[in-house]
Amino acid sequence: MISVRNLTKSYGKNMALRGISFDVQNGEIIGLLGPNGAGKTTTMKILTGYLQPTEGQATVDGIDVVEDPISVQQKIGYLPENAPIYLDMAVQEYLQFGADLRDISEHDRRHLISEAVYATGLEDHLTRPISDLSKGYRQRVGLAYAIMHKPKLLILDEPTNGLDPTQIHEVRSLIKRLSEHATVMVSTHILQEVEATCHRAIIIIDGEIKADAQLAELTSTTSAVAAIQDSASNVESTLQLIEGVQSVQSEMQRGGFTFYRVNAKEGTDLCPLIFDLACKEQWRLSELRQDTRTLDSVFRELAITNNSGDLS
Repeated sequence: MISVRNLTKSYGKNMALRGISFDVQNGEIIGLLGPNGAGKTTTMKILTGYLQPTEGQATVDGIDVVEDPISVQQKIGYLPENAPIYLDMAVQEYLQFGADLRDISEHDRRHLISEAVYATGLEDHLTRPISDLSKGYRQRVGLAYAIMHKPKLLILDEPTNGLDPTQIHEVRSLIKRLSEHATVMVSTHILQEVEATCHRAIIIIDGEIKADAQLAELTSTTSAVAAIQDSASNVESTLQLIEGVQSVQSEMQRGGFTFYRVNAKEGTDLCPLIFDLACKEQWRLSELRQDTRTLDSVFRELAITNNSGDLS
């Protein structure tokens, strides 16, 4: 659905994007994650044809965004961070206005608007002025406008920014429902946003892609955690004998068991090896699991590495 190759965007001497490349397949929910000013919005504006890149190429559904931006825009539903909603219009009036702008025929617009209204839960608010709606419902109006023409790609820039917890939950649930019929790209600097809605994260820092993987891959480690009864002897030195183990640390004691973090080289599946060793040594186990890390820790590691690189 999306193909980006060596995309660069500069504003004078300021580099917003530094030769980024990535692909997005049909049906994916992608989180474009990074701090404010990282280049997320610039990337989205290039994909929608709003900005032209300085160098590189981007295509949507095989169409070059520079050569044929109108055809690209017909395939996209876009909700910018501050949606351009006319507050003096009623909801239904605004959606009719959107159908006029998209040149949707009278024959099609009734059912297309109805589907968008029901998908976003606006059916009880059609005659209300948008100015009377909460920020959460204004976001819904913006989403209804964005999906009314049934786009193949939905691009959402900070879709829950400024919403209260209930509204955030509602919008996240809505995004998941919308992804059943379209590819979705969500730009955000909020880690929980990606964890709650996305299959995959592309982390951009200072205009460069620092990570691009499924969430499970980003948060997985080559470490295992084993809780072994305190009465077991020579545990650390014995665990060190497992092929591929690089280090063993004793971390805490609880309920008569000591928790060990066992670190291995890439590609080593430690849990079955530790289990076999425990059986052989007749150690009692209360817990054995693959260790994981949070998306927050991944992001902080990448940010620290990037800052260190800037200083060197």
